[in-house]
Amino acid sequence: MSSLNIALTTATSGLMAAQTGLSTVSDNISNVNTPGYVRKQVNQQQLSVNGVGQGVEVTDITRVTDQYLQLASLSASADSGKWDVYSQYLDNAQSLFGDPSSSSSFFNSIDNVYAGFASAANDPSNNLLRSQAVSNVQDFLSQASQINGQLTQLTSTVDTRVGADVDQVNSLLSQISQLNASISRSRLTNADASGAENIQSQLLDQLSGLISVKIAQRANGGVDVRSPEGVLLAGDQAATLTYNASATTPGYISATPAGGGSSAQPIQVNSGEIRGLLDLRNTGLPGLSDQLGEFVTQAVQQLNQAHNNSSAVPAPATLTGRSTGLDLPTAVSGFTGQTTIAIVDPTGVVQHTIAIDFTAQTMSVDGGAATATSPATFLADLNTALGANGSASYSASGQLSISATGGNGIAIDQPSTNGSAKWAAQPNAVPPVDQGPSFSAFFGLNDLVQSTGYANYQTGLQGTNTDGFGGQSITFQVSQPDGKPLRQVTVNLPVGDMNAMQTALNSAASGLGVYGSFNLDPTGTLAFTGAPPTNANISVVQDNTSWNGSGPSFSQLFGVGLAQRSTRASSYQVNPAIVSDPTQLALAKLDLTVPAGTSALRPGDGTGAQAIANSGANTTTFYAAGTLGQVDVTVQRYASEFGGAVGREAQSASTQQQSADAIKTEATNRRSAVESVNLDEELVHLQTYQQAYNASARMIQATSDLFNTLMTMVSGL
Repeated sequence: MSSLNIALTTATSGLMAAQTGLSTVSDNISNVNTPGYVRKQVNQQQLSVNGVGQGVEVTDITRVTDQYLQLASLSASADSGKWDVYSQYLDNAQSLFGDPSSSSSFFNSIDNVYAGFASAANDPSNNLLRSQAVSNVQDFLSQASQINGQLTQLTSTVDTRVGADVDQVNSLLSQISQLNASISRSRLTNADASGAENIQSQLLDQLSGLISVKIAQRANGGVDVRSPEGVLLAGDQAATLTYNASATTPGYISATPAGGGSSAQPIQVNSGEIRGLLDLRNTGLPGLSDQLGEFVTQAVQQLNQAHNNSSAVPAPATLTGRSTGLDLPTAVSGFTGQTTIAIVDPTGVVQHTIAIDFTAQTMSVDGGAATATSPATFLADLNTALGANGSASYSASGQLSISATGGNGIAIDQPSTNGSAKWAAQPNAVPPVDQGPSFSAFFGLNDLVQSTGYANYQTGLQGTNTDGFGGQSITFQVSQPDGKPLRQVTVNLPVGDMNAMQTALNSAASGLGVYGSFNLDPTGTLAFTGAPPTNANISVVQDNTSWNGSGPSFSQLFGVGLAQRSTRASSYQVNPAIVSDPTQLALAKLDLTVPAGTSALRPGDGTGAQAIANSGANTTTFYAAGTLGQVDVTVQRYASEFGGAVGREAQSASTQQQSADAIKTEATNRRSAVESVNLDEELVHLQTYQQAYNASARMIQATSDLFNTLMTMVSGL
């Protein structure tokens, strides 16, 4: 009887195992076309009691997965998500500039400016040509401002999308954590957890498309989700992610652990749609704005340089400069060469001249003996030289103004040889340094284009100049290249010169020396360079400085931080006085070589207009911006380089997207080959389990028949 019981138990266990197998195969076949379904398999082992085999038992039902292929698929999905969104937005940004081959392209609009002044040079008295030249400049600046505004709008759109993606990630992390509990309970009771695991797997696929994560299997079922550096995002409970961004600092993601017992911790985001959006928000779009600002700034500088070295006919009674932000002794120091301020009557005849030799530090009135001057006494000396013929003043905001009296006008001569320059050319420097702007151009006394802010960061400041920020403080945020913050550093700027300021900024103990260094170049441009291995970037969190208590802040004057630099292209406008009266265009040049009593300014003179038309062919320094490094090229050449850079970056992003999508497709196909249901294979399993079921059933019947026979024999005795 014992043997019969064992046989019956064995057959019954086989019957139940086969039934479980048939049910599993049935689930697989019925879900052959269900997205995200992973085929199941029955795991069984020999059942023995006291060393005696008593059939088979089902240990569990598991999903057929390959952890390596799953992780490869998740990684490929994250890369695809990053490049898909990056390419999409960059393509939108590129379209703002127009087709470079089209005459309506932004990059061709600067050529219209030069063409307009070339036409005006041929007929300087033609008001229609003057108006068209002004209109061309306005169109160029308007296009630049419009593009910059749309780039800002794109950045705002990206911010909104990052916030929405972070909300979705938080929802996914919460669901993944809840499923961990469900899977663990099923595992403990030997129940089928594959349904919950399939749902969790689909959630992980969605999560990986948004943000890069590390997945680890839990011993009792389910998964732990961590950030690339190991911060737990989902396990028994889910952390809460937050998108942190401000107008002046890079955006980044932080995680607050479940329960809120610990403070939010910045986390790395290496890939996924959020990474692509952060790259756009932190560097891609601001970099384009910075490139646009650098291009427009240097184009404007060349236009203004030519316009400042020319004069309207008749000469204006007053020339009022731009706000340099500096005190006059600092602003006027560093000049070399010569310039002449002339007072002319309405017919252009010179009445008086003040020849300034910045190298010799002298002034000479009407060709008389030279008298000494200095930066400290420059304004007083100039007023003395002007006498009753005019006056000069310097405002608290750093604007120099020179006026003539008695119905006369002011014109400035910049000699072609040994003309004034804020700094001397240094061709052997690395990189080379071009000659600085003339006296009139540096102060913007006769600017064609004006700026509503501080857009040109060639301040002219030298190491020995007094630091106007002494005794004030500025707070920087130091960030990794991906935007993840490292720390905030508050630097107290010492009272002293610019060299002392650099020393304080670059201090390893109290400045930014651990992460990089500031360098003040010969043009007075101050720039920060990150040092390996962090190659950190800096932004300004709080700027409590102002030059001498009333001038621009540190970040405004030097353009520190992409947030400051990316607004430049929207700050320019044509001088309103010229817009309302194009006859004030400086299309002529003061000629001091004419005989006394004859006109030094002639209405038909178009040499100034021709100089403006040729300004695009002048070589100038363009500082590193966006993807372009520092170069010395013409404005027209830089326009081509800029247009090419925008196109190359968009094309590169598109190529990266196609490559990432191809890798994702391959990884998904390989994973699917392992996880998906194969009908032929399932039919084989179905037949196997059917045969096992029939065999177990026949064994039960045979055991029953044998048991009945034995009972009959026993009852007949």
